[in-house]
Amino acid sequence: MPDKTKVGILISGRGSNMVSLLQGMRDGTIHGEPALVFSNVPDAPGLAKAAELGVPTEALSHKGLKPRSKHEERVIEILHRYDVELVCLAGYMRLLSPLLVGEFRNRIFNIHPALLPAFPGLHVQQQAIDYGVKISGCTVHVVDEECDHGPIIVQAAVPVLDDDTDETLSARILKEEHRVYSEAVALYCAGRLKIEGRRVRITEPIAR
Repeated sequence: MPDKTKVGILISGRGSNMVSLLQGMRDGTIHGEPALVFSNVPDAPGLAKAAELGVPTEALSHKGLKPRSKHEERVIEILHRYDVELVCLAGYMRLLSPLLVGEFRNRIFNIHPALLPAFPGLHVQQQAIDYGVKISGCTVHVVDEECDHGPIIVQAAVPVLDDDTDETLSARILKEEHRVYSEAVALYCAGRLKIEGRRVRITEPIAR
């Protein structure tokens, strides 16, 4: 059995997807080790939750650190200090610059609550309702230099009901986010993801 992949999770808030990933690593569903939970918001509720679960935490506010790359230089230093191999964005409300993306090329994942390439950006559940789509969902993708643009790893579809609100649709999508994000990270930690341009191929399990 290869060594566990050291995973760093970046959050800005309560870290719902963070908790799901940490639970997967604790119960063995994900062959990864939670090396660090980092936040750009020092009082983010998710930091306390991570600490309760015994995971190291770090925080560094981006406020006052201009340009963006100055903050990211510090973030990179922190990630390397904990030997992070895979970076998972879980409600990290910062667009990444080419500096951080390049440092962890093809090793930064994000979860987005829509079926990309439809509805990138913010407030996407309301966008889906306003547009009148019948199916929405969520997407785990590799992060590149553009917003919600990188290669797609896994997706899950969620029907949009006639009486859905932003809140009700968001709640149903969130359940699928927890499932597919854990699935994507588990595949990476098992060495089963191969990125070929915009395509991500899921390979067969490695023979033991």
